[in-house]
Amino acid sequence: MNKKNFLKRLYPLLLILAVFIVWKIRQKEDPPLHMVSISGTTMGTIGYSIKYFSESGVNLEDKIDSLLKVWNMSMSTYIPESEISRFNKSDSCFEYESKYFLPVLKASKKVFELSEGAFDPTVGPLVEAWGFGPQKSMTPDSTTVDSLRQLVGFDKIYFDDKKVCKTVPGMHLDFSAIAKGYAVDVVAEYLESQGIHNMLVEIGGELLCRGTKNDGKLWRTAIEDPNVEVYERKILAVVNFTDRAVATSGNYRNYYVRDGKKYVHTINPATGYPIIHSLLSASIFADDCMTADACATACMVVGLDGAKKLIEKDSTLDAFLIYSGKNGETGIFMTEGIRENIEMLDADE
Repeated sequence: MNKKNFLKRLYPLLLILAVFIVWKIRQKEDPPLHMVSISGTTMGTIGYSIKYFSESGVNLEDKIDSLLKVWNMSMSTYIPESEISRFNKSDSCFEYESKYFLPVLKASKKVFELSEGAFDPTVGPLVEAWGFGPQKSMTPDSTTVDSLRQLVGFDKIYFDDKKVCKTVPGMHLDFSAIAKGYAVDVVAEYLESQGIHNMLVEIGGELLCRGTKNDGKLWRTAIEDPNVEVYERKILAVVNFTDRAVATSGNYRNYYVRDGKKYVHTINPATGYPIIHSLLSASIFADDCMTADACATACMVVGLDGAKKLIEKDSTLDAFLIYSGKNGETGIFMTEGIRENIEMLDADE
């Protein structure tokens, strides 16, 4: 047999062998992933729950706790030595010391402008005056409200890549309406840097998920019914989703009643008074949890119609809104982008 004929016969065999090898590689099972579940507290008493899958099954609890402690030293208003506390005590400018301050300022400005001022991290003095801060004072008079409004307005804060400044002495920053979402993003970013791509990170009810569970199914989270007593828990809907974040804001747990009148913790920066409208709960879906958290707060400020308009401005946002109908019934509004991911358990849409 000459060389030419030999090669003609050998070539199909080599081709079959190559196809077989490729097939075997594709048929080879991926290495098994181990689920790691971590829970703890941060920001004082706020609980967190983290689940992720990795080949090694490495437990990163200590690393995550250390990361959150560093984050707290930047963002917590309850730590006197934190960056934000020292800025609040200053009369003008503060140079950043960590990598966390600038991103939250940028995100806050974005949502402040998107919501036309409904989300405002400088509203803290009014929140405290209405009894929802450390001082626990309650029901300020109109003169006090008007005076404190002079210290409110995120457009009175300016910043660049190195520092943040206040134009009115006495102004405070408080990122509590965006902080949990921001912390979720920080933890998720760290897990991704460790090669983890299937995760659910939840802090204080705000969460972000990536990838899927080990069985390929989507992650699940519950949306609570706001028409219950403070001590009750009732699930209204379940969400199946991935590669998105969701944050929920509502007034059904944080309020007080005085002289027969109910005061909720959401303050309208434009008026200085607690909001009064039919929107009970706003669950906002976004690409990152920081944005979802801030937008959920903004929706609770502007009410049902305002929330719908806000969501329409940004195509990356989706919403699940729960409101009280004219006859006291529970109403549901959801955007088309999440409709197929929602399982309603109780309530009329």
